Amino acid sequence: MNKVKCDVTNPKLAIEGRKRIEWADNEMPVLETIRERFTRTKPLKSVRVSCCLHVTKETANLMLTLKSGGADVKLCASNPLSTQDSVAASLVVDFGIPVFARHGENHKTYYSHIDTCVKHHPQVAVDDGCDLNNAVHKILKNKSSISWEIYGGTEETTTGVVRLRNMERSKVLLYPVIAVNDAKTKHLFDNRYGTGQSTMDGIIRATNVLLSGKVLVVAGYGWCGRGVAMRASGMGARVVVTEVDPVRALEAVMDGYQVLPMTEAASLGDIFVTVTGDRDVLTTRHFRSMKNGAILSNAGHFDVEVDVKGLKKAAVRHRQISNVVDEYTLPNKKRIYLLAQGRLVNLSAAEGHPPSVMDMSFANQALSIEYLVKNTGKLKPCVYPVPEQIDTKVARLKLKAMGRTIDILTPAQRKYLNTWAEGT
Repeated sequence: MNKVKCDVTNPKLAIEGRKRIEWADNEMPVLETIRERFTRTKPLKSVRVSCCLHVTKETANLMLTLKSGGADVKLCASNPLSTQDSVAASLVVDFGIPVFARHGENHKTYYSHIDTCVKHHPQVAVDDGCDLNNAVHKILKNKSSISWEIYGGTEETTTGVVRLRNMERSKVLLYPVIAVNDAKTKHLFDNRYGTGQSTMDGIIRATNVLLSGKVLVVAGYGWCGRGVAMRASGMGARVVVTEVDPVRALEAVMDGYQVLPMTEAASLGDIFVTVTGDRDVLTTRHFRSMKNGAILSNAGHFDVEVDVKGLKKAAVRHRQISNVVDEYTLPNKKRIYLLAQGRLVNLSAAEGHPPSVMDMSFANQALSIEYLVKNTGKLKPCVYPVPEQIDTKVARLKLKAMGRTIDILTPAQRKYLNTWAEGT
């Protein structure tokens, strides 16, 4: 293993992992283009980068890109059940990247791995859910001065951005963070098409249930919820949406879906998918009114959307049907099936987003990290959007890789858009 410090399940899985990494790379041409430039220019030379991300074949290609740019990289998992052990092994054995992630690791191990990445003294903290950035802040606020120079951080997912903005509002954010999640080439594609497809993939792999003719309840109509509803509807399910935001609820109605409070939807649903980013979306009062055989799943970042403790407490019997399906029998003899322990079903029961959409997400990550390094000392401790020029560049590179061309404004058109005098 090239004497690389690590904590992975089985280094012998590296052969399989390398094949998976190469397979994903075939679908990630934008990241490949960036990696080729990084290899030549080394914009991240000797920069310590700690990453807390889903350890998947797609993430592996981001790690290789950062290392090609000269970064000193360490990687830990952002979810205990999303780690692909063969990929973790290959990153260590084949590429000499320290990885601290085991599929199914317990709570203590999960946070010890994050602590290892904090002890790397990252100059850039790359996060998916804000657990790493939160851990870095806990260290820094307990010291009289920052013991190492921090350029900033990035955040991959909606839940993490919400936490970081709360930190900013509370004036406890200590360094700039770029909200990669909010890039148009991220949330419009990754969240909608990636989550939509991979969530259906996870549910089907776990249960082999026929979606056609089922009632599928989507809790939350953000970009992820839109994607789940779209894919479920396309596969023949009747979709019911629950929301707390009146604008999003209205949009769901206009998109043709039935919109109900969860108290009413609970008795109708055959399959439930939570994508709210909030806690206690499905609780005991909902479980009691559900159909016999109802399937519960979560595609939000943390395992708090389904009240798993409440379900366990309410049940008179529990059986594990498979490693990703648990059966709970309630006192009324109805059985409820929980997928992936209430964790991300698309990553725990399937392989997460397809490489093609992660190509854009991780291209934004790589270029945002480069931007932070180039602008060290110029940015305040705030949550920043991905610079528009990066977002546009990623879109152009993706279109080029797909063999698509678009129109270009003529000088007259450009002039018209930049004047106010010309009218009817």
